[in-house]
Amino acid sequence: MTIETTKISFFDRPNIEKGMIDVGKGIPFGIERVTNLSVGIGGVYGTWGDSYDNETLPLFLEERLGHPLQPNEKLNLSELGFRNRHHIPLNLTTEEHTKLEVEVGTKFLSEAIQACNWQPSEVEAVLIGMSAPVSEDYLNQITRAAGIPETALKVAIHKACDGSTSSLHLALNPDLPENSQLEQNIAESLYGKKVLVGGIEGLSRFIVSSHDANALQLFGNAAGVVGVIPGKTMKFLAGRSREVFDDEGVLQVAMYYPHSRQKTDGSYNVDVTEPLENNIRVAGLMHEPEDGSSIAMAGPMGMVKLFVRTGVQVVRDVYAAYQSRLDELGMAGKSVAVAIVHHANYKINKLKEKHLQNEGIVLPMPWLLSEFGNVSAASNMIAFLRELPNMKPLDHILIDGFGAGTYYDALAVELGG
Repeated sequence: MTIETTKISFFDRPNIEKGMIDVGKGIPFGIERVTNLSVGIGGVYGTWGDSYDNETLPLFLEERLGHPLQPNEKLNLSELGFRNRHHIPLNLTTEEHTKLEVEVGTKFLSEAIQACNWQPSEVEAVLIGMSAPVSEDYLNQITRAAGIPETALKVAIHKACDGSTSSLHLALNPDLPENSQLEQNIAESLYGKKVLVGGIEGLSRFIVSSHDANALQLFGNAAGVVGVIPGKTMKFLAGRSREVFDDEGVLQVAMYYPHSRQKTDGSYNVDVTEPLENNIRVAGLMHEPEDGSSIAMAGPMGMVKLFVRTGVQVVRDVYAAYQSRLDELGMAGKSVAVAIVHHANYKINKLKEKHLQNEGIVLPMPWLLSEFGNVSAASNMIAFLRELPNMKPLDHILIDGFGAGTYYDALAVELGG
């Protein structure tokens, strides 16, 4: 796992479709389409907003904060694996935010459908992770605009950075506890159907009310959407989800979505509701900032302590279950081709890799997302799409998601052939 050191903006990469969204004075937009015909999977990823590298970011943040960053507040962003992130202007209205993100979401769904060589009418479900939805009916708005049938299932997952991995896990694993709160089993209902999964994160809007210098330096906008057919182009092998509520508030995040704010029992903190026809909301309980801001962080070392210990345990458990599944299938000795891990920051991933290796678990964990900063639920899907061209039929992939709350989803899958 290595860090890219060149200072190329995402917008300057080859094969990027660029445009301008007619909101405010114009919002730059870039998207890359990825298709691997041999495994039958395609999708798109990209971002919107002006690109700020590590040198130009402080001036933008000083405008946002109203005062200069103090020397002890400035993060070594290159050391954390990031060189760019994308932000929208500070003066957009609520209506402009909604217009922008509906157009962005529609674009990502439409382009993902084309990357899969599907028709919009063929899509039977859309599962999207979003830390802070711009509206409660966001998925209805963007699916309708993309021409996806009203009858398609829409699942909005609000589990912070774990959102996109959780969306894929829900589409594939019938044994997840979320299904116990529903009349239908999501994975069983989607088997063999054309499904879009991903993360769409307007984090520049979300963090505008934060006064936390760490959060303001780390997070930015991005999205990634992948088309899969559960049981055909992607087969579930093993997986686990886990919750360890952040009682100490190491990473405090406001819930910009409905939640009962009650723990349903001693450990399960997720509300699963059906607010509209063909809509499901999976809402994770968060430790919210007391000052009413959007996010407050304990600092990079706090994030390491919060995510690494339990994160290693979850991956270890999934890896053990995966090995057992290989034995059942008569495939003992087959190995994971690549691990797709949430890009919270490079140090977290490197430390997880080290702890796993100490336990004899060696997973290829490439670092792929230096152009975006931490993009929460979009992270895993972007990383998957970056690695997709290198994947081969019947490869086994481990996907590891984790986020504030604190929520963990990890699963091993086999690609189609």
